[in-house]
Amino acid sequence: MTDSTAPKRRIVVLISGSGTNLQALIDAQNTPALPDIEISLVLSNRKAAYGLTRAAQANPPIRTAYLALQPYLKANPGKTRDDYDAEVGKIVLKEKPDLVVLAGWMHVFGDGFLDLAYGVKSVEGERPVSSPIPVINLHPALPGEFDGTNAIERAYEAFREGKITRSGAMVHRVVKDVDRGEPLVVREIVFEKDDSLEAFEERLHKVEWEILVKAAKNVLDEANCKLHHSTNPSMLTIVSLAEYNDENREGFKTPAKMYYCVSVFMLSPATM
Repeated sequence: MTDSTAPKRRIVVLISGSGTNLQALIDAQNTPALPDIEISLVLSNRKAAYGLTRAAQANPPIRTAYLALQPYLKANPGKTRDDYDAEVGKIVLKEKPDLVVLAGWMHVFGDGFLDLAYGVKSVEGERPVSSPIPVINLHPALPGEFDGTNAIERAYEAFREGKITRSGAMVHRVVKDVDRGEPLVVREIVFEKDDSLEAFEERLHKVEWEILVKAAKNVLDEANCKLHHSTNPSMLTIVSLAEYNDENREGFKTPAKMYYCVSVFMLSPATM
C-alpha cells in the first residue's frame, strides 16, 4: 500500500528499444513493489524506440524526450561525444531525479554525464547536485561475465560449447568501466539441457524485470534513509545492509541486498 501523503520519488528512465524493462517499472510504480514514485521522464537515443510509445500510453502518460548521438554531432559541429553525454545530463538533471535507470540504454556514458550526475561537475551557471544521483543499469549477465553488448548471445554460445552451465542478470551502479559498477541485485539462471536461445532469453527477461524493480526500490530506500538523517540532525540514522539468499523460480539461491533504515533519537546530556 502506498502513502498518498508521501512525496513522490522521481525516476528518469533511459531507453533505446522496445521498452519491456521500462514497462516493468511502469507496472510496478505506486504498488508495494515500488511505492510512492513517479517516472517523470523517459529519454531515448532512438527515435523509433517503442518504449517512447509505452511511456505515452501509460496512465498517466509519461513525458518523453529524444536525443541521439549522431544527429547531435551533425547539428553541432565541433561538439564531441562527451558534449553529447553532458547534454543528456542536463536534460536529466532538470527533472531533479532521485534515481536514473538505464533500461536497455545502448550507449556507454563517459565523464560528461557521470560527473554531472555524481556532483563532480555542474551545469554551467548552476551548482553541482547537493548529493550524487544514483545511476543504475540492467545487464543480462553475471558480474564480470560477458560485459558489453550481445551478452545473452555470447553466454548462450558459451553454453553450447560446454564452457558454462549458467548465466544470469544483474542490476549494478554505473561507472565509467562498462558493466563493472557495484552489483546491487544478481540472479543466476541455469541452462537447461536442450535450451534454445529463444527459450533461455524468455526466462532471462522475466528475471530482468523482477530484479530491476527490486534494485530500484532498494536504491531509493537507501537514498531516502540518508535524506531522513540529513534533514533530522537530532536523529542518528543507521543504514544496515543485509545479505540474504533470494531463491528464484529456477530454484537457484543467489545473494541480493536489502536495506534497513533505523532512526534513533540522540539525546543531549542535559536531557538525560
